Amino acid sequence: MDAPATGPGEVPEDPFALHNSASAVLDGHGRVVGWSERAQELLGYPPDEVLGRTALESLSDPRDHEAVRAAAAACERDRGWSGVLPVMHRSGRRVEVGLRVRAVIRDGPAREWFLVAAPAKEVLQWETDRSVLDGLFRRSPIGLSVHAPDLRILRINRALARYTQLSAAEIRSRTIGDFLIGPDLKTIESRLRRVLETGAPLIFTEQPCRLRSDPDHERVVSVSAFRMEDPSGGILGVTQQVEDVTDRYRARRRLALLNRASARIGTTLDLGRTTRELADVAVPDLADAVSVDLLESVARGDESAEEASGPVRRMAVHSVMAEALGVMYPAGEVFHFDPRTPQARCLAEQQPILEAELRSSPGWYFQDPERTRRAFELNAHSLIVVPLTARGLLLGLLSLWRAERPEPFEEDDLTLAEEFAARAAVCIDNARRYTQQHQAAVTLQRSLLPQELPEYSAVEVAHLYLPADAATGVGGDWFDVIPLSGARVALVVGEVVGHGLHAAATMGRLRTAVHTLAGLDYAPDEVLSHLDDLVSRLAAEQAPGDGRTRAGQIVGATCLYAVYDPISRRCTLARAGHLPPALVAPDGTVSLPDLPEGPPLGLGGLPFESAELELAEGSLLALYTDGLVEARGFDLDEEIERLRGALTGPGRSLEETCTAVQNALLPDHPPDDVALLLARTRVLAPEHVAFWELAAEPAAAGRARHLTETTLTGWGLGELAFTAELVVSELVTNAYRYGGGTPVTLRLIRDRSLICEVSDSSSTAPHLRRARTTDEGGRGLFLVAQLTERWGARYTRRGKTVWTEFPLATATEGHSAAVADRALDGTARQPPT
Repeated sequence: MDAPATGPGEVPEDPFALHNSASAVLDGHGRVVGWSERAQELLGYPPDEVLGRTALESLSDPRDHEAVRAAAAACERDRGWSGVLPVMHRSGRRVEVGLRVRAVIRDGPAREWFLVAAPAKEVLQWETDRSVLDGLFRRSPIGLSVHAPDLRILRINRALARYTQLSAAEIRSRTIGDFLIGPDLKTIESRLRRVLETGAPLIFTEQPCRLRSDPDHERVVSVSAFRMEDPSGGILGVTQQVEDVTDRYRARRRLALLNRASARIGTTLDLGRTTRELADVAVPDLADAVSVDLLESVARGDESAEEASGPVRRMAVHSVMAEALGVMYPAGEVFHFDPRTPQARCLAEQQPILEAELRSSPGWYFQDPERTRRAFELNAHSLIVVPLTARGLLLGLLSLWRAERPEPFEEDDLTLAEEFAARAAVCIDNARRYTQQHQAAVTLQRSLLPQELPEYSAVEVAHLYLPADAATGVGGDWFDVIPLSGARVALVVGEVVGHGLHAAATMGRLRTAVHTLAGLDYAPDEVLSHLDDLVSRLAAEQAPGDGRTRAGQIVGATCLYAVYDPISRRCTLARAGHLPPALVAPDGTVSLPDLPEGPPLGLGGLPFESAELELAEGSLLALYTDGLVEARGFDLDEEIERLRGALTGPGRSLEETCTAVQNALLPDHPPDDVALLLARTRVLAPEHVAFWELAAEPAAAGRARHLTETTLTGWGLGELAFTAELVVSELVTNAYRYGGGTPVTLRLIRDRSLICEVSDSSSTAPHLRRARTTDEGGRGLFLVAQLTERWGARYTRRGKTVWTEFPLATATEGHSAAVADRALDGTARQPPT
């Protein structure tokens, strides 16, 4: 008979069960005296063909007689036998059957043998299944437990019994709650009940597991479970397989934490944010509370120059417990670690420190006794301190605490903390380097661009500056407002080709040159001519000797230079390859003045021209670089129209107008540098200006003194009269002597300072020198320099003007006389030359 078919995974029935097996009875001589129907089905012999015959003759092949006799001898000796023997089927084929032979005891010496047989294939499968079942409960390293429908324990294997400190027999009829605690118990019970209710198996589900016998040690187990049913579908209970995967879980968690650290730390180059990201990654996956401290020099962006015991700055704190933040120093605090603390030892030795049990550590200390007491009240019981080092540089340290989580830190936790602290340290060092470079760039920017524009009598100004290179904060565009003599002011906007520090450095050189040229009172077209020469020289300096173009080479620049006079209301402008300014009249009309378009700076050899405009009081000049109107890549004419609209707004301040222009024309991150300078013109009142033409005669100096004294008295500046008379007298005398006999003009201007100007038709430059003690003259300009705050000369087509400025101080007339006396006395003491 063939073995009964079974489905995949089905357990076959016991082949030796009475309802399923073939049976026979042999007498003491080996004759068949009993034969079952299942025996006939298995071997094909009807009862009348085998009863009374010996089994050896009728059922076995002669080739197998030795094996049969050996089995019979074993039966006699052991009162029974089991094994596999070949038996002859009635059809003549050999059939392997499994046999179990047991002696039947009767009265008297007669003996019979009861045989139970089944196909060998079924017997071997059944034996294998029995061996597997035995292995699961006796030798398997994976825990196995069988539960009744009410979840009482029916049986567990030896692997699971090891965790209970009880034998398998002692555990029977107990509940899961006798061994697990807290939410872990509720989790596993709810899952097993769901399996019982639905029949859906539970497959490799991980969960935390705390044993009552070891509550401070958290394990992670993988649980699989299935519902047990009888052949009729009745529920017998649930079986679960439990595997301790704590090591695997921790390794996976460490890897995940490192991956998160790589992804979340260093997303920016901001030092503060980088340290906060480090703290956020560590809590709560590794620690309950964390602090990040950097050496104060590192926090400033400098190299670590202080000793390890130097002050540290608390950069970030994070905790799952709000109370812990009251014990720890807050972010931003600068302090020294007490030498008794683990943190001080970590900084000094630059080695990680693990304090697994703080209460058992005799040397543990938390800055001061009060903080130590409060830390213990919060159950702080374990600590890791890791130095933050990168590229051989000590940056600071990372402190990790456990309080709510009961298990202490272990060596694996220390290794993990070191790994992601090392990664974080590189990010922190990158942020430190960026901070250092950014501070250098900001310092450069502050040195290159005006930060706070002073008040000017000639104009009211506001500005907007947006570099394309946000990392450095500087670019090649610039603007400037430069005070000139005679209460005038120069308005400048320029642009160097390129971006970043290289362009900014060249821009700084050009801006310095503009200041120098403005101080010499050159006309706008002359200023641009000199700048053109300078840019050509800079380009030649940067060109490499082999003729190849160097990366970032400055090949040109543009500039718009304007000079506004608040007395005449005239504005003289010249441009070198730059866009013309926008002019807003007091009535709101916007125009683009038609200015001669000069070539960009650096081409060399081409002339520049100036244009002169007369501006009404309250006119608004908008000087800008092309980044303002080309930022979004639209048509230039459309952007100019948009600029016109943004400049005209009723009742707005200049700062509000700058904001309106930015919102109308610029994206969030302009691709090019942008500079915008707004200047609203003012007019100096006529009563603050006095002008006279003096004949070229010896009495001119005396008349000039009289006019000066009378005018200053009328202006309420009588305390300056004596000093001003001396200066005016010297300047008029020089103009009379060297002016070629033409009339001399004297102009007094009352502005933020008192300005005295003397003009003549001569182009001879005034020269300041030191007179010898025996010289009768030569001290005039020296007196002028000593008595005034500033002085200088500017040249026009009709000659020159020597000007001086006096501060409008609250000095008394006696004080001014004393200043003059000291100046005169000083000239007498000049050493001979």
